[in-house]
Amino acid sequence: MNVTDAMCGPGRRWLLAACLVLVALTGLPGCAGGPTGSGEDFITDSDEPLIRKRARTRLQLASGYFEQGQTTVALDEVKQALIIDPDFPDAYNLRGLIYMRLNDLRLAEESFRRALSINPNDAYVLHNYGWLQCELGKYTEAVETFTRALANPTYGGRAKTWLSKGVCQIRARKPNDAEVSLSKSYELDAGNPVTGYNLAQLLYQRGDAARAQFYIRRINNSELANAETLWLGIKVEQRMGNRVARDQLVTQLRSRYPKSRELSSFERGAFNE
Repeated sequence: MNVTDAMCGPGRRWLLAACLVLVALTGLPGCAGGPTGSGEDFITDSDEPLIRKRARTRLQLASGYFEQGQTTVALDEVKQALIIDPDFPDAYNLRGLIYMRLNDLRLAEESFRRALSINPNDAYVLHNYGWLQCELGKYTEAVETFTRALANPTYGGRAKTWLSKGVCQIRARKPNDAEVSLSKSYELDAGNPVTGYNLAQLLYQRGDAARAQFYIRRINNSELANAETLWLGIKVEQRMGNRVARDQLVTQLRSRYPKSRELSSFERGAFNE
């Protein structure tokens, strides 16, 4: 199980706080075997000095503790990695994520900036830093940082970065730009329910219920449906006048999530919430 699965799996709420930034952990460990993030050649065992190998071992331990929710233990391992190798950008990247989880955004920003001072084109760090900027309300800077990450042709997390960029553009009240970004994310990873949900919600809020229906039905017809997606589906079917489809979703919501705020909203008739 990777970090994204642990934090953002089925049954979790999809309001997109931790679920976006943590995807960048896929760029961290690896037994000296991933791209450098800057368009350079792959790192192999013969390329890494002994100090870096030792630091990477500690970082792999830190990543494992982080995935398990043992945040302070992970931070201690990162500190040990940086004692061994003070110029290890991956260690600063994980340190930034740890401080974000600890809600110390100043130290998180310092960590990401330190990583980028070592490797300015590391798309995984740029993704994380962009999300931090978005969390801080620096929307213009965040979008620019996401764009820098996406410009890296070797970057493997493009779908998640388009998703993060789209969510940040929603927060910045730029729905047209957000639709473009979310659509690009969906093209790259149509199976990601977080992308589908946010795209459906955006379209619904913009009055395009027919298109929203396509995306939200796909989620609600899968095992990934939760209270949020069912409620959005109910609102979409209500707006389109599809009472049978609406009532089927209401039945699911009532049976699976009887104490949810979404069911409470339905029972109040709060379709405009």
